[in-house]
Amino acid sequence: MNRASQRLSAIQPSATLAVDAKAKAMKAAGENVIGFGAGEPDFPTPAHIVEAAQAACADPKNHKYSPAGGLPEMKDAIVAKTKRDSGFECDPSQVLVTNGGKHAVYTAFAALCDPGDEVICPAPYWTTYPEAITLAGGVPVVIQTDVEAGFKVTVDQLDEAKTAKTKVLLFVSPDNPSGAIYTPAEVEAIGEWAVKNGVWVITDEIYEHLVYGANEFASMPVLVPDLADQCLIVNGVAKTYAMTGWRVGWMIGPTDIIKPSTSFQSHATSNVANVTQRAAIAALNGGLDDVHMMREAFARRATLIHGLLNDIDDVVCPEPQGAFYAFPDLRGLLGREYGGVTVNSTLELADVVLDQAKVAIVPGEAFGTPGYARFSFALGDADIEEGIARFAEFVS
Repeated sequence: MNRASQRLSAIQPSATLAVDAKAKAMKAAGENVIGFGAGEPDFPTPAHIVEAAQAACADPKNHKYSPAGGLPEMKDAIVAKTKRDSGFECDPSQVLVTNGGKHAVYTAFAALCDPGDEVICPAPYWTTYPEAITLAGGVPVVIQTDVEAGFKVTVDQLDEAKTAKTKVLLFVSPDNPSGAIYTPAEVEAIGEWAVKNGVWVITDEIYEHLVYGANEFASMPVLVPDLADQCLIVNGVAKTYAMTGWRVGWMIGPTDIIKPSTSFQSHATSNVANVTQRAAIAALNGGLDDVHMMREAFARRATLIHGLLNDIDDVVCPEPQGAFYAFPDLRGLLGREYGGVTVNSTLELADVVLDQAKVAIVPGEAFGTPGYARFSFALGDADIEEGIARFAEFVS
């Protein structure tokens, strides 16, 4: 008899968190490591949000259990924010507040997947998606994209991947890890495909505000209203408001999905912490001035890291369109010896670069796309310049 269940034993640890943890451990040991691994803003949470949390701590009403699906004020704030930012209109009964966006992702797959149901999952994908699909009993069906395709899946590819068991399409724009953004026309075409084929869509909109240049965020159920009854939106405050550690996210969908999902959460976690919900309410109701400031910084860094990476021989880096990641093609660097070690994969390259150059990157294997690597640019300009200079010197 196994000591740990097969279901949990099969889960792979988060590669992004593992790289970040190793880099932080090396820093704690006194090594000068520059980390491009973490997917979180380097800015502090805006002051008015912190102040709201401090006030909430002192209010006895926040010391007790609250509704499992979320505080009524939190649901109202999510409804108003969603209409303001994406144009999607919903009712509070269609909202479930979760313990971070990652929890919303897991709950969404748990709500839709029966054993054997297939979920189309374009690669590169965030490392958590396949694990959440498998835990829910679903089967990830990976569609490969590449730099030549702009890391975007086509309707023709969706047609080829669809089977009688296909129930869900995972859709992410702006994308983690590639930084790619689908045009409104592409979003609409994929949404119409889902409606035509009776396929649910889980659309992750966590990076909706981190869009650069002429690129444009578009919410699929807004462009394709007929999709609303077979679509779940997942989102959260982590990326937009520099609140990764606060753990507040949400899921929006039809009430016949939100109701059992709320029951599930009532047994799994009870309510999301009241103090963090109060902080999130202040974030959603507090305007977007801080968001715009952070986005301007990220846009500048996107241009910086894009240029620095493309200056390296045999590295091809598409311009980041959104989120805060560059995703260069490093296949031209493989099959060589670095620091006495022959490197044949980006997994091996990332390990050697961290150990010898003290630069932390996340290999493409973590995202289902070997040969590439994710460089977060959610760090200061000077660190970006120093880190890429070290990387360039090491691989030259």
